[in-house]
Parts: sequence; structure tokens; C-alpha cells
Amino acid sequence: MQAMPRTDTILFLAICLGFSTVLPAQDKAAGGHATPATPALQHGAKIEAQPHRFWDPENAWLFAGVGAARMLDYASTRHFRGQGINELLLTNSVVDNRPLFVGIELVGTAASIGVSYLFHRTGHHRAERWISIVHIGVAAGGSIRNYALTPPAPTH
Repeated sequence: MQAMPRTDTILFLAICLGFSTVLPAQDKAAGGHATPATPALQHGAKIEAQPHRFWDPENAWLFAGVGAARMLDYASTRHFRGQGINELLLTNSVVDNRPLFVGIELVGTAASIGVSYLFHRTGHHRAERWISIVHIGVAAGGSIRNYALTPPAPTH
């Protein structure tokens, strides 16, 4: 039995694109001017995340979680490769080259932080946080699936 294609990277990119087209950078008043942030909410007003420093404690924990989830993905992928299950998203030779595969996982973490930074700079603070949350969930879910795979039956 071969491993199903992992969709964590594809899903992550789709979510990034979805957030970038759906969430407005700031609400506009009728005159086209940006509305100032006020502490009092009007009836029916939507709640937006407030501006903050990019490397605040919440983001630091989220980025650490993304890194941990990517390393869990590394370990789970190496586990199923050790059982003789083929990797379908990347080639087996890439996954079997440990330094290269660690580098790919680190680039995935850096890309997640970079996308979060782009959302932060454009004022999409809720999307900035959700990028990391979704990335952690998808990577952890993929790792759980990888550990649940059973090795192929030996052929005689």
C-alpha cells in the first residue's frame, strides 16, 4: 500500500491565497478614508485584531509551534520511509537525504513565518495568527496520519 499524497503544503498555500483575497487590510468609511480604531464597538461592527509587534509572545509561541510541527512531520515521514512506504509528495531520494529533507522542513517553517509577516505588514493581523494555527494543525494531522500508516505486505 502506498502513502496517499500529503496535502499539507497544498492546503497551506490555498489558505494563504484565500486569506489574502478575502480579508481587507482596513475598513473604509464612505468617503474612502480609513476609519480610526475606537475602543467602543458599534452595534454590528466586526472585531478586528489590534496592531501589535510582529515578534510578540503570541507569535513567538505560534512560530515555535510551526517549527515543532514541521520537525514532527520530518520524524513521521522518516518513520514511514523506514517501513518501506513510498513518499508521494516529494521523491524518496529527497526524503532519504536527511540534510536536504531537514532543510526543506526549515524552509517550510521560514515560509510560514514570512507569509505571517506579509499579513502583519499589510494589517491582516487575524490572518497573520491563523496562518500559523492552520499550519500547525495540518502538519500535526499529517504526522498523525504518517504514524498510522501500515507497512506494505511482503511479496514472495
